[in-house]
Amino acid sequence: MMVIRPIRADDYPALYDIAVESGHGFTSLPVNEELLMRKISRSEQSFAKDVDAPGDEGYLFVLQDTQTGEICGTSALEAAVGLDDAFYHYHLGKVVHSSRSLGVYKTVDILTLCNDYTGVSELCTLFLREKRREKNNGRLLSKMRFLFLAEFAQRFSDRVIAEMRGVSNADGSSPFWQWLQEHFFNVDFPTADYLTGIGQKVFIAELMPKYPIYVSLLSKQAQAVIGHVHDKTKPALALLQSEGFSSRGYVDIFDAGPTVEARVEHIRSVRNSQRLQVQIGPVIQGQPYLVSNTKLADFRATWLELAVNEQSEHVTMPAEVAAALQVSVGDWVRVTRI
Repeated sequence: MMVIRPIRADDYPALYDIAVESGHGFTSLPVNEELLMRKISRSEQSFAKDVDAPGDEGYLFVLQDTQTGEICGTSALEAAVGLDDAFYHYHLGKVVHSSRSLGVYKTVDILTLCNDYTGVSELCTLFLREKRREKNNGRLLSKMRFLFLAEFAQRFSDRVIAEMRGVSNADGSSPFWQWLQEHFFNVDFPTADYLTGIGQKVFIAELMPKYPIYVSLLSKQAQAVIGHVHDKTKPALALLQSEGFSSRGYVDIFDAGPTVEARVEHIRSVRNSQRLQVQIGPVIQGQPYLVSNTKLADFRATWLELAVNEQSEHVTMPAEVAAALQVSVGDWVRVTRI
């Protein structure tokens, strides 16, 4: 059985392996022992906090195979971004150049450096190991965060974003960054990406162009990738779009990958989730559901087929699933259709 739980200190070796496997462009998991240990410690502290409003908390989860004990992936939630370090984006906007006397009217795309998402919550650090990309593992790893958002709404903003990995080559080079590097930096993309991942963002404020960039002045290769995602990220983007996430023109400052957003109450899995009381027994016929307990530090989530009666306040599940979720008869769980 695959179960989601909060990360623990003894998960470090598995987290390091996942960081290595995730490769270039996965800023939130740098291959750095100190930073990874700090992420685990911060997550443990966040789960232990008594919180009534979003602050500098980060909740990191792992997907574990209960039969083998193997850690198969990670995902995370940031309560409020940009409260400590500045949180940068480019916003893709337009300016109009017009002259009535000359009969000229031209719309031009521009990229403007901004911090517009300061204070919003973020879905991040989603990575499923390649050999485990099967069945509903990916959906579980991504969508279980919506159950957590629904259950602990006071810990998060009313708006949530997700930065999608942009286009980069196998060697880690980004067509968008190559243009920036040529004109403004002497730092390659993997290095800049790594520095951001370990929290060294001062160079962004020091070296990034302060004025809007005319998109037409970028190389054709750079223009072509603005707002597009890495091939391996397309399934994750499609999943979020099916939940109601959309882009409002914000892109990453390094690889120009899109950032998508949604208000929490508009997210499909949040809106359609139900709180039900547990009954133990066999499931005769059912549909695939995500199900989580309603505990914080002992949060658990999995997926299984359930027969959910919308008119009932109860749900029946097998004893082994209840044990994995650490719930008993009469306890509450939250469920939503996959």
